[in-house]
Amino acid sequence: MGRTYAEWEATQDQALVAKVRAGDEANKVLLNQINWIWVANLMGGKPEMNPSSAELLDWVTSGQIDAMRK
Repeated sequence: MGRTYAEWEATQDQALVAKVRAGDEANKVLLNQINWIWVANLMGGKPEMNPSSAELLDWVTSGQIDAMRK
C-alpha cells in the first residue's frame, strides 16, 4: 500500500500545511484541506508531491482523514 497521511504530510511544505490547517488543528484533517495543498503543488509544478487516488481512498476509509464533517 502507499504512504499514510502522516508520511505524506511530512513531505509537504510545512508552511503551506500550517496555513491550510490554521484554526482547525484540533480536528482531523479534511479532504478539502488536502485539495488545497494538491492544487498548490500542481500550480507550483510539483505534481509528483500529490497523493495517489489509492492513497486518498485508503486515508478516508481507514479514518486517517475526514471526507466531511457532520
